[in-house]
Formats: sequence, C-alpha cells, structure tokens
Amino acid sequence: MGVCCYIVGCSKTSLCAVIDPGGDEDKILQEVKDAGLTIDSIIATHGHPDHVCGNRILKEASGADIIMHEADSEFFAKPETQNYFSMLGLEASPPADRTVKDGDVITVGEEELLVIHTPGHTPGGMCLYCAPNLITGDSLFVGGIGRTDFPGGSHDELITAIKERLLTLPPETVVWPGHGYGGSRSTIEEEARSNPYL
Repeated sequence: MGVCCYIVGCSKTSLCAVIDPGGDEDKILQEVKDAGLTIDSIIATHGHPDHVCGNRILKEASGADIIMHEADSEFFAKPETQNYFSMLGLEASPPADRTVKDGDVITVGEEELLVIHTPGHTPGGMCLYCAPNLITGDSLFVGGIGRTDFPGGSHDELITAIKERLLTLPPETVVWPGHGYGGSRSTIEEEARSNPYL
C-alpha cells in the first residue's frame, strides 16, 4: 500500500530499528543485512495494518521487540477494532512487547528517538524525533495529513497535535512521512508555510 518503511541504524553498535514494515519483509531483511545491521526493535508509528503487517515476520526473523504507543496497543487489541480493519486483508501486528508514551525515548544503539504523541489519525499515533529528522507516520505528509475517518480518528485532535507538537520543532527539521503521496520528504518550515491542511 505504498508505506514508507524506515531503517534507522547506529553506526557505532550496528543495531537498528525497523519502523513501519508494511510488507516486503524479504527486501527489508536484505537491506538490513546489506547494511551490516542487526534489528533491535520494530517500531509502529501507529497500528493500522498497512504499517504493521510485516511485524510478525520481522519479529520471527530477528527476535526484536515490537514497540507501539500504549494507546494504540490497547485500541488495536479490541476485537471490534480488529474486525473493522480486517477488511484491508492485511495481517495485524502481534501484541506489542513494549509500549511507550509521549516523551519516552527509544534507544537504537547509541541513537535516541524521542516519542511525540500525535493522536488523531489513530489514538496512539506517534512521531519519532532524532534531530534534525522527524519520522511522522501518517500524522503529517508532504502537503497533507493523515485521514481521520477511520475508527479512533479525530480531525481536531490531529490538527492540534501537528500545530502544537510538530510545527514548534526547528524549521529545518526534515519530515519523513509514512506515505509519499506529496513527496518523499519535506521540512517543518515548508509544511508550516504551504501545507493546505494547516
């Protein structure tokens, strides 16, 4: 479904996190191997199946922990939520091994990813900040925002989260979105200036 999966590695320890593996597990594993890295964690920016359908296979291949925001871990464990999203025909994630909340730091070797909770696309949607980079999942796209018409979505919450939590980051912050609908990357400055939803 055109999900942007990111591999974030630590050059000193050769550990890495795989963020939002939405399929193509063999390709992801090969990229990790070619880079000489070892998967230490599998991180979901949110629990929608298109972003987590590769979690099981990567976990089985690596033994890495699956990490998700606590609100999405709870929301996507509900039978009614699972039934709704089964219509996509994609595998749901196994339960999270670790949950995080706003302000937590996920370590990847000697690198640190700051969790920024951005609810609205899902209850536990989150962005990962390692200056000058910001992985935004489906909260913020290049020239767009995540849809809010699925269960658990809220347009008002998402707009507030983006304006108060993301647009306050340094303007040169590089935005790495969860889908490349408007482009593969942008900056906070560019989105604040030209994103029509903001």
